[in-house]
Amino acid sequence: MKQVTKAVILAAGRGTRMKELTDELPKPMVRVKGTPILESIVRGLVANGVERILIVVGWRKEVIFDHFGDGSGFGCAIEYVEQIVQDGTGRVVELAKEFAGADPFILSYGDILVPPSSYAPLVDCAGVDGKLTVKIAEDVRKGGAVFIENGYVTDLIEKPGEGQPTSPYYNAGIYAFSPRIFDYTAKLELSPRGEYELTDAIAAQVRDGLKIEAVELAGDWADVRDPEVLRELNEG
Repeated sequence: MKQVTKAVILAAGRGTRMKELTDELPKPMVRVKGTPILESIVRGLVANGVERILIVVGWRKEVIFDHFGDGSGFGCAIEYVEQIVQDGTGRVVELAKEFAGADPFILSYGDILVPPSSYAPLVDCAGVDGKLTVKIAEDVRKGGAVFIENGYVTDLIEKPGEGQPTSPYYNAGIYAFSPRIFDYTAKLELSPRGEYELTDAIAAQVRDGLKIEAVELAGDWADVRDPEVLRELNEG
């Protein structure tokens, strides 16, 4: 894959665990130390050479439109697509197919907060079919366990339960993909949780021998999943 200049941010969810905080806002527009999470993501991507961003919107989409507009005020071009049916992270990626075209792209969930430097390893994808970020010492039962050998992903298990294999590597929710990912999202079947899971598509790529590099994030990382995490970030 070549240098990455496109990014996709998933920002359609309401974030029900945020309770009344997201009655009027999409979850990615909740503020951490005065700045919306989504703005921090956009600025971090732009600081690493990303020029075009597609934001997948849904709940209270007008709040995002009003804040970002066409992106010119943030040093990039921003486009939007609406997710109508909330049926999982695998299907939502398909909404980016036309935007990506033949180019690789970074994908981030809209509630993952990292310093700008965390995006730097993802914009250079020479020699690999994709990249997946991981953190150590997170509770993999809340997200995904990533299995790694010689720097490459060998398997992923979403929210492993009792008796399932586990790993010290937690899926950090930021990726770089080649357009080949769409071949795999198109073939997804419903998971036991009743959703189309992006991690199932990545695991299928790995089984087919594609090279998905694991990138360990060294700096701060936060999945702003609930009011407790938000409070800790704002008080820290």
